[in-house]
Amino acid sequence: MSLKHSMCLLSRVSFRTVSFRTAAGALDRGYSLYHVPLRCVREPEPLGFVQCRSASSSSPARPPDTSLFVPLNIKSDYNEDGSVGTELSRPLDKSEALKVLNKFYKRKEIQRLAAENGLDARLFHQAFISFRKFVMESGAIGADLHIVLNDICCGAGHTDDLYPYFMRHAKQIFPMLDCMDDLRKISDLRVPAKWYPEARAIQRKIIFHAGPTNSGKTHHAIQRYLEAKSGVYCGPLKLLAHEIFEKSNSAGVPCDLVTGEERTFMDPEGRQSGHVACTIEMCSVNMPYEVAVIDEIQMIRDPSRGWAWTRALLGLCAEEIHVCGEAAAVNFVTELMYTTGEEVEVRNYKRLTPITLLDHALESLENLRPGDCIVCFSKNDIYSISRQIEARGLECAVIYGSLPPGTGTKLAQAKKFNDPDDPCKILVATDAIGMGLNLSIKRIIFSSLMKPSVNEKGEKEMDTISTSQALQIAGRAGRFSSVFKEGEVTTMHRDDLLVLKEILGRAVDPIEGQRLQITFFVFIHLPEATLSNLIDIFVSLSQVDGMYFVCNIDDFKFLADMIQHIPLNLRSRYVFCTAPINKKQPFVCTSFLKFARQFSRDEPLTFSWVCGHISWPLAPPRNIKDLIHLEAVHDVLDLYLWLSYRFMDMFPDASLVRDIQKELDNIIQIGVRNITRLIRASEASAFPSSSSSSGALSGPDEAAPLLSPFSTDRKVEDGQKGLKDSLSSRLIQEGLLTPDLLEQLQREWSSGQPPRWADSGSES
Repeated sequence: MSLKHSMCLLSRVSFRTVSFRTAAGALDRGYSLYHVPLRCVREPEPLGFVQCRSASSSSPARPPDTSLFVPLNIKSDYNEDGSVGTELSRPLDKSEALKVLNKFYKRKEIQRLAAENGLDARLFHQAFISFRKFVMESGAIGADLHIVLNDICCGAGHTDDLYPYFMRHAKQIFPMLDCMDDLRKISDLRVPAKWYPEARAIQRKIIFHAGPTNSGKTHHAIQRYLEAKSGVYCGPLKLLAHEIFEKSNSAGVPCDLVTGEERTFMDPEGRQSGHVACTIEMCSVNMPYEVAVIDEIQMIRDPSRGWAWTRALLGLCAEEIHVCGEAAAVNFVTELMYTTGEEVEVRNYKRLTPITLLDHALESLENLRPGDCIVCFSKNDIYSISRQIEARGLECAVIYGSLPPGTGTKLAQAKKFNDPDDPCKILVATDAIGMGLNLSIKRIIFSSLMKPSVNEKGEKEMDTISTSQALQIAGRAGRFSSVFKEGEVTTMHRDDLLVLKEILGRAVDPIEGQRLQITFFVFIHLPEATLSNLIDIFVSLSQVDGMYFVCNIDDFKFLADMIQHIPLNLRSRYVFCTAPINKKQPFVCTSFLKFARQFSRDEPLTFSWVCGHISWPLAPPRNIKDLIHLEAVHDVLDLYLWLSYRFMDMFPDASLVRDIQKELDNIIQIGVRNITRLIRASEASAFPSSSSSSGALSGPDEAAPLLSPFSTDRKVEDGQKGLKDSLSSRLIQEGLLTPDLLEQLQREWSSGQPPRWADSGSES
């Protein structure tokens, strides 16, 4: 039998044909697909998937990265007719069959033909090993293959006659081979603007309000939003969405609120209002509006959320699109809109109040004044500095990213700081204040200019803040609506001041070559393939053009791998993996896993189940560890509410969960108001004092255990150096020494009986 005849046999092999929908072009047409049962999900949740690059060149179709193809283990399904081949011919001589198989493997013609059908050298080798094992170890291999092998062994056939059966086996262990063309169609991301036909059907007017912080750019856009018959506000934070929601309704313009965890409709019967304020991920690209506002457009460069700004820019169905943000984004937005055939009108704004970079650093917390805000980049710095401030008899408010947003603890702390009748006149905050909070700040003080970050490899790094970040934070000083009509900015340490001057003196980097992400419309499910592996294959095959390239999706894959062992259908698995959770919180990750497991059993996650999981009711925090746990519980309740809008029947008690979340918010507020006491309690438990029965620390020089590597007060630092730099302190902070062991060591040393190694080590 010739090789040509073998190919004819292959073409007649019968497999199932199924239908699916593609993302590019014909979304609603069925396509025929060979061999592999596929399923798809049509955008159950948006997933950022494509980024921007400045090069304007298309990427040609490229071969897939076959290292991503994981072979499946298959079992023989010929047990019932296993004797048919033997009856029709004779028992198979396995030793002769092995010789035939090895000869087949070495045939250059076979290797070339396999390569033309998607089996490169790597896959060909893996497929052959599996095929040989299948033939040699299976009790029955099917009558057709049995007869062909016997014919070849007897000289009545040619080695090439095995090719159709080899390919049949290869496509069983590598099912993606049969749908590579269709996978490429689905992975064709070259013209994202065409994904939004409703937006392309209207000629939109794009107006860019460009300017620094406190320039009134967003105010002008919101005024037009309120005047319109219908409108949508798209902001980066729940806090901003809440603010516009309240402002709109206070102005007599009915406005709904939509975030990932919350839906508030002003109409008692639940009908949608003409206006809606939402977080940008939740904006609808199908609903028509007269005016849309896209706030903080520079966030388009954000590595994990930038896709949402792109989706809004390309897809919002509004007659007028008002874009607000840094002037550095103007050229980028103009270029992006060029792909849609829409022009951009730019309106430039200047800062409404002056801001001055001081020529002297703060240097000591003794020099703090009312209206000061110390900006840190870690919780450890927050705790340390607030402890030192209150040790000096000053009261301070605390704001950091993981505090509950919305109408909760962040707003309570902001209100406390802004209240002219409240004795709290100092604010300690992370860069969470960079957007979304209106604060009466006179002077911004950078405790450090180094910010922790994660690079593209997932490694932690410490980088100097960018000019854009520095301007965003510094611009919070002397806001137009505050009691301070002029703003000031400086650093804690003298050495940092020169660096800050250099940073603020640079031009903001233009947004090009940065991350710009697009919604991914369709998911394919290959039998037995993990979702994480499927994503890698998609990325490998993606074709992009012009301004886009496939982005990093490690967070999605992290969640996909976490729940891979849980039996979920594709749509449910996909939605769970798009949940916005803080993967740095172990309790949140554990809860996510338990939610998915309970969901897979078709057991509703009831209010009582949730209360049992989080051990509700919860007591006020006794120390910082308790406070951090309460913040994680708040995130878990957020996760429940987020899932309740996607799976209402399985998460049925959203209203009850929201009620206890408000109670939890109040408990966290109590903890934050007493944060100094919590820090003292944490210090006392970690560093027991033999001279104090309470173990509480009382003076500023005793705050050392929570000092960060970026010390806040050089005078205090000098006084604490012995404790801060002590080996015991560092070992406890690194988790290598427990407080109990430290106490035991202290007792041994104070009793005059040092460990045996002390004397022996003194000579060296």
